[in-house]
Amino acid sequence: MSVKILSITLLLLSICVCCHSEGTHEHPGRIPPCCPAVTKGNMTADVVGQTYHKLAARYHCVKAIIFDTKDGQQLCADPDAQWVKDLTAKMRKV
Repeated sequence: MSVKILSITLLLLSICVCCHSEGTHEHPGRIPPCCPAVTKGNMTADVVGQTYHKLAARYHCVKAIIFDTKDGQQLCADPDAQWVKDLTAKMRKV
């Protein structure tokens, strides 16, 4: 194998390792949550609890706020929607 091919292979391997470790850095040992899309409507009535999680956009995941719902599911909401801003502000005050 030539030095040029070996160098390119090592470079590509290094890039793959860096990308993989960057994606799992936030939550070592588990897959971080992902929202491929956000809900369009006001879902305030379905949200339970006083906590939420902010998610940054990455790969195929969009920027979102995750709420827990009455039926035990997680709801991906648009952080720029007014109802989401109102609900998260209310949760922060508690």
